[in-house]
Amino acid sequence: MAVLFGFLTAAPAAAQDVQLRSLDGSIELSGTLIGFDGEYYRVESIFGPLTISAEGVTCRGPGCPNLDNFVAEVRFAGAPAIADQMLPALIARFAAARGMVVRRQILARNRSLFALVREADETIAARFYVTSTTTDAALQALLDRDTDIALATRPPDAAEAEAARAADQGDLSLVSRSRVLALDALVVLVAPTNPADAITLAELASVFAGEIINWGDLGGPDAPVALHLMAEETGHGQDVAARVLGPFGRDAAPDVTRHTNLADLADAVARDPFAIGIGSYARPANARIIPLQGNCGFVQHATENSLKSNDYPLTAPLLAYLPVRRMPQLVRDFLRFFESQEADRVIRRLGFVNQDISAQPMARQGNRLANAILSAGEETGLQDLQRLITTMTGTERLSPTLRFEEGTTELDAQSLSAVSRLARSIEQGAFDGRELIFAGFSDGQGDAGANLRLSRGRSEAVRLAVIAASTDGDLNRVTLRTVGFGEALPMACDDTVAGRAVNRRVEVWLR
Repeated sequence: MAVLFGFLTAAPAAAQDVQLRSLDGSIELSGTLIGFDGEYYRVESIFGPLTISAEGVTCRGPGCPNLDNFVAEVRFAGAPAIADQMLPALIARFAAARGMVVRRQILARNRSLFALVREADETIAARFYVTSTTTDAALQALLDRDTDIALATRPPDAAEAEAARAADQGDLSLVSRSRVLALDALVVLVAPTNPADAITLAELASVFAGEIINWGDLGGPDAPVALHLMAEETGHGQDVAARVLGPFGRDAAPDVTRHTNLADLADAVARDPFAIGIGSYARPANARIIPLQGNCGFVQHATENSLKSNDYPLTAPLLAYLPVRRMPQLVRDFLRFFESQEADRVIRRLGFVNQDISAQPMARQGNRLANAILSAGEETGLQDLQRLITTMTGTERLSPTLRFEEGTTELDAQSLSAVSRLARSIEQGAFDGRELIFAGFSDGQGDAGANLRLSRGRSEAVRLAVIAASTDGDLNRVTLRTVGFGEALPMACDDTVAGRAVNRRVEVWLR
């Protein structure tokens, strides 16, 4: 009898007595059934909670599930951008690809049941319960075990991460605990008739803190600035507070107009020539997105490519946080479906940015090379730039770009998702006979020599992560090379937290 210890439970079932017996009859185990995921029993026994493979045992007793007609169940809860817009479309596409139809039942104003029904015999394969709420409420429901998967538009804050550990929910930052479903971004919105062409992050913080109150102070007309943000309790509103206002020690002004819907925010800004808002890349409506500009002159536009590569400093991944317990196989298949081309097409159609791998020839990277030359100082000399250009020549830059916390080689959630995508492409033979170059870079803080060594360490950390993730690929068919350039190719100004975060990266070049 195969017995696994740990937290591998599944959709909850009524607690009832069961007796599990090995196929040769030599081992018997009695206990109370906690859960069954279609593959494993979770049993409370005299030895404590045990997880047991269904393949190696027979089950007797009132708690035994029907193995032939097992129904996978999972509860999702979270941000409306995911729960209301993205998830229903992806559930429908996932079901259709597997010969199933979806029957939706409205259970409450913000809660729906999606039954996945096999077309061949009209039996139910799964029940997906979806609750539209806030990111705050979804993360709390995950900790309270009132939902299985939390859908979030921001990462957990320090208090939530600590609460997860205190609730025996483990470390939410682990790669096994989260998925990046799609990409969005915080973007600056103005009316189409507004002449503003760019704004710095420092100016943006001062505007929404109520310190800059006239467009004349931003080079515009003599007119008051009208402010629009999402409600404070929304994940989007909290992301603005943490990433736009927080780094400058600012709080939002009391006269900000708050919204509960991103489309409503964008429409309100579009109607007022003197309004400014921080909205969503995926939901600009009739408003105009203006780029961010650094004090050093770098301009950063929110585009599909800049979001995929995380070069835009306010990229905002849409996240799913998972429980420590094992989920049914069909649910795990659905989460893996997010990496498929079918899901990519749905995500793009909904206005979000998917994570499929795209390539740009280095011949189109002239602005980046110009920035490297302009930014070069005493610690980045001509020899460093020549080495950089020699290595880049004849390559393409792939969209996955891996980023790190300051001074570390720890990858963030979007980067871990990018590693998974690269690994799947290697397994599928997309790079057979070619060379992948992991090119590491640092921000400009600290000693240049130390930064060069750190950039090399980061590129090696990514190479090892890709190798570890490519469990089914033949790595002999592709060459993996690492190189580090330290401070030599900045993507953003180093005078802000967001700019330095953009510069700490490993790019993937294909030759």
